Amino acid sequence: MFIIYFIIILIIPLWAQMRVSGAYKKYSKVAASSNMTGREVARRILDSNGLYDVSIEETRGVLSDHYDPRSKVVRLSTNNYHGHSVAACAIAAHEVGHAIQDQQEYAFLRFRHALVPVANIGSNFSWILILIGMLLGASNFVLLGIIFMAAAVLFQFVTLPVEFNASNRAMDEVVALGIIRNDEEKETKKVLNAAALTYVAAAAVAILELLRLIMIYTGMQRND
Repeated sequence: MFIIYFIIILIIPLWAQMRVSGAYKKYSKVAASSNMTGREVARRILDSNGLYDVSIEETRGVLSDHYDPRSKVVRLSTNNYHGHSVAACAIAAHEVGHAIQDQQEYAFLRFRHALVPVANIGSNFSWILILIGMLLGASNFVLLGIIFMAAAVLFQFVTLPVEFNASNRAMDEVVALGIIRNDEEKETKKVLNAAALTYVAAAAVAILELLRLIMIYTGMQRND
């Protein structure tokens, strides 16, 4: 039973990552009709929303794109910063979607930011407490570890509406500004949807693991 469980939690993120890699690889080879680079797309959307104070920087790595709310910077990986592809446009627009959320004080984004320190503590200490509890047969330690882990799981769960909303904003912007044509909307959505799968997979695995630990704890309680 446990072997099947561990296979499942390994397969889910691997499957999601394969979908992302496949979609990105495919549509990074499809040139966008606007011929705009990811940087130009990001700048266009930022300026159209009055976000002149948000800068754009190139960053190393593949799909390492992100928005930094503290520095007010959209960071795009090299291929997306310079690329003219549908994938580059989609990802750049998605990251700007987070900048727009920040500007408009989107509730779930604010909640996620507030959860960061708690989630970090939960991720770092939950397993230590759980392992101590299991080794010593101390259910109270396991329960404390579960509480810490629940904070990290909540962070993963709150991330979902943040990411989906950013993708919806991205689609609205690239369509409204004429960055993509009608026949490119389907391709752009495929890139954004594939990227969202990684967050869905991470949340699903986190929830499954939390439920497994709760079952372990209830089993320990019955044995006490």
